[in-house]
Amino acid sequence: MGLIKEFKEFAVKGNMVDMAVGIIIGTAFNKVVDVLVKQVIMPPLSLLTDGIEFSNKKMVLRDSVGTEGNPGYVEEVSIGYGLLIETFIDFIVIGFVVFIIVKAMNRFRNRAQDPKDKQVATPKDIELLANLNDLMKEQNELLKERRN
Repeated sequence: MGLIKEFKEFAVKGNMVDMAVGIIIGTAFNKVVDVLVKQVIMPPLSLLTDGIEFSNKKMVLRDSVGTEGNPGYVEEVSIGYGLLIETFIDFIVIGFVVFIIVKAMNRFRNRAQDPKDKQVATPKDIELLANLNDLMKEQNELLKERRN
C-alpha cells in the first residue's frame, strides 16, 4: 500500500506532469532540429563541399564478396563517418538553440526577480525578501545614528 501512496504523492506534486511535458517538448524539439539540420543546413553545406552527401560517406574496411542472398556472400564492413559528422552538426545546432533559449529565460527571470523593475511582476517571495532587506538597512542606519 505504501508504493501506491508514494506514487499518488509523486503525481500530485507535479513531478510526473513536469517530466511528461519535458519529454514531449524534447521529442518535438528533436524533430524540429532534425529537419533544420537535414533540410536547411546540410543542403548548402553539401553544395559548398561540391555535392558531398555526408550521410553516405564511409570508409570501407572490407568490400562485399558475392551476391546478397547467395551462399558464400560476405557483407561489406565499413565505418560510417558521414553520419557522425551529421550527428555532430545536430549536436552543435541543439546546443546553440538551447544556449539561446536559456539565455533569454535567464534575462526574463532576472527582470522578474528585480523588485525595482515595475514592468514585470515580481514573485511574492522575492518582494518579501527585498522588503526585509530594506527594513534591515533602515534599522542598521538607525542604530548607527544612535551610536553617534
